[in-house]
Amino acid sequence: MISEFDLTDRVAIVTGAGSPSGIGFATAQMLAKMGARVLMTSTTDRIHERVDELRQSGAECYGIVGDLTREATAAELVADSIGRWERLDIVVQNAGMTSVTSPDLDTRGLVELNYAQWRSTISRNLDTTYLVARASLPVMADAGWGRLVMVASVTGHVMGMRDLSAYGAAKAGMVGLARGLALDFAGRGVTVNAVAPGWIQTGSQTPHERAQGERTPMGRSARPDEVASAICWLATPSASYVTGQCIVVDGGNSVAEERA
Repeated sequence: MISEFDLTDRVAIVTGAGSPSGIGFATAQMLAKMGARVLMTSTTDRIHERVDELRQSGAECYGIVGDLTREATAAELVADSIGRWERLDIVVQNAGMTSVTSPDLDTRGLVELNYAQWRSTISRNLDTTYLVARASLPVMADAGWGRLVMVASVTGHVMGMRDLSAYGAAKAGMVGLARGLALDFAGRGVTVNAVAPGWIQTGSQTPHERAQGERTPMGRSARPDEVASAICWLATPSASYVTGQCIVVDGGNSVAEERA
């Protein structure tokens, strides 16, 4: 009997997997361990380092450098998966987050944020999600089986943060998009869900963010693999009756009235 957690012969796309300590790469590693073949993307050449690292563990994978705010790139990504492996089963939309080139772009008050900067944040987080979903969902629906998981955030969907209105709006929009698409594709064998991480211990975590993680009920930030485990469960056959949901992974932070 095939395990409900076995992803052998499944093909997965994981966007935003360039960081060696990020949620995207942790997810790609876990999917590969479960048997999936993985296509990873990043906006920089470092994705090839992640591919080499994953291949050393015996995984079948490859990487693409591309800007997913471009409609053509999203379409090419799906076409590459079909061209190489003749199928697409799982899409994890992790691309976005804060700007690598302008890390302060998302931490400005609404009055200080001009329209071009607002559009940049929305495009990087919400538009990329829309474009990849639009390219991939028909392929999975035609096959009668698919899993799409969006990596949102507690910011916007569950909680708010000062000077993060654009980022919060984009991430909340992802959850709304997931719920709408879940209904659109529920009858075609495809589930659409979101995961909302809280404070995460990545290589880019700032001292302030680390301190905030220490104030959560669990007293620490999450490891990337702890978020990846939720994502990967949603990608399995065992999650077949879960759709339109957003799983919060924040160590109980969003339900605690008191702070240390």
